[in-house]
Amino acid sequence: MTFNLLSLIICITIPLIIGFLGSIFTTNSVKTWYKTIKKPIFNPPNWIFGPVWTALFILMGISLYLIVSYGFGYSGVKLALIVFAIQLVLNLFWSILFFGLHKPLFALIEIFILWIAILVNIIICFEISPISAYLLIPYLLWVTFASILNFSIVLLN
Repeated sequence: MTFNLLSLIICITIPLIIGFLGSIFTTNSVKTWYKTIKKPIFNPPNWIFGPVWTALFILMGISLYLIVSYGFGYSGVKLALIVFAIQLVLNLFWSILFFGLHKPLFALIEIFILWIAILVNIIICFEISPISAYLLIPYLLWVTFASILNFSIVLLN
């Protein structure tokens, strides 16, 4: 395993692109629909989501880089990449459901699937690179919090 700056940049860019695509659905909705729904008292201020997600996407990219750096022939790497891609798509799809389509209940169902995909991703990555798996734990914790927030919004509305 040797350091490759271009590979690292690509691996970090991939989750950031997914985050940017999700923000397309989020930005307008936060200013309109999201302002009108009832939210729990523990709902963070809107400004916190951007920095937190950016940090999480960067950690995901570093995690991805650590996996990719083992090479596609290394045991488990292909499966890890497939699961990683699935959880990225699920992450984007949650933004579409919740903010784009204004369907918190469908988003709640979907975020549970996302949570499972992240956990599976962590387990698979751990077998290849424990550090890669550890870098995904803040993501799992944030999605756990987001799940509770999403559930509360469903109950309140």
